[in-house]
Amino acid sequence: MAPFEKIIAGKDQITKFIPQKPPMVMIENLIFADEKKTITSLTILPENIFCENGVLKEPGLIENMAQTAAVGSGYKSMSRNEQPPAGFIGGIRNLVINSLPETGQVIRTEIIVEHEIFDALVVNGKVFFDDRMIAGCEMKIFQMKT
Repeated sequence: MAPFEKIIAGKDQITKFIPQKPPMVMIENLIFADEKKTITSLTILPENIFCENGVLKEPGLIENMAQTAAVGSGYKSMSRNEQPPAGFIGGIRNLVINSLPETGQVIRTEIIVEHEIFDALVVNGKVFFDDRMIAGCEMKIFQMKT
């Protein structure tokens, strides 16, 4: 995977946009965000709470996709001078996990907002390593406005 040209927010700023705090932060860099698409990256570290036997386990990949959706919403909210919304996963469909990333690897996660109805989002998430999709799913996410 090529190095990222532009980082909107790095690991020191990312928690401004999401409600999670370490050790639950599963994204490192915000790479891109617009009304429909968000892209993040994460270096898999051995101390990650979802790592076991040198790999990031399935719950870590799911949380990474959910937090990528959250950081996109948070970034958009902050750009409108609003507080980032808290949210929760309401459902997961068509989950596919092709492989688990190893410690030291950098994954890239892309979220596309398919539908936004009131405080609910339907998103499609994909996680990539070396431009190969390693995981993906559709999520329903409910946001709580503050």
